[in-house]
Amino acid sequence: MVDQDMAEDFERLVELIGGTEDIKSVLNAITTFAAATMTDTTGTSIECAVTLRRRKHTATIGGSSDTAVVLDRIEQTLGDGPCVDALETGVPVLLGDVDSDPRWPEYRKALAAAGIASALGVPMKLQDDAGAVLDFFAPASGLFSERAVSEAVRFADMAGMALRLAIRIASADQRAEHLKAAMDTRTAIDVACGIIMAQNQCSKDQAFEVLRRASNTRNQKLNDLAQSLVDRFTGPQPTAAYFED
Repeated sequence: MVDQDMAEDFERLVELIGGTEDIKSVLNAITTFAAATMTDTTGTSIECAVTLRRRKHTATIGGSSDTAVVLDRIEQTLGDGPCVDALETGVPVLLGDVDSDPRWPEYRKALAAAGIASALGVPMKLQDDAGAVLDFFAPASGLFSERAVSEAVRFADMAGMALRLAIRIASADQRAEHLKAAMDTRTAIDVACGIIMAQNQCSKDQAFEVLRRASNTRNQKLNDLAQSLVDRFTGPQPTAAYFED
């Protein structure tokens, strides 16, 4: 039953992030879902933020609320807290009660001032050179029970899979955009060379040299010059491919 619930939650999470445009939006969606999941588990409103680490640099990227983002950024600035420890150790770290736990005194003061009584950091597995951690915040102590921590770990495992998928999709889209841009550039130059070849009865190398010289003379990018030639030639009144040095 647990595996079925996890599969259903993973499907919902993938659907939720499917329409997002960038990784930050994905992380905001993940933290919103995480906060809702832990709220259902504890019966009390829980907030969540997420921190990413890449090549030893960390940054708070998203959160279910402005308060969660601010509290997570305070922790990153201090370099001390359950989220930081979870990111370093790779295991969940619980701050059960800000009044009685002796660890992280400065961060506990910040949490108490914001009305937060307990916090939980749960790491997510990403790539070899990257990591992430979910930082949960509760208004009362004792809410992050053994069951709640297990639920948070379950969600973090699921969210880590979804985030890795989102990163791969974003990377693939970026590579596709770069490839399309390169192909568009090459196409414009090839077409422009073809126009020059047809009008000057010259070879492709000679046509490219004409285009290159014109680019240098005009101090204009080769692709921009090629595209302007193509646009002039394919417009309503084609003109000769003549460049003044």
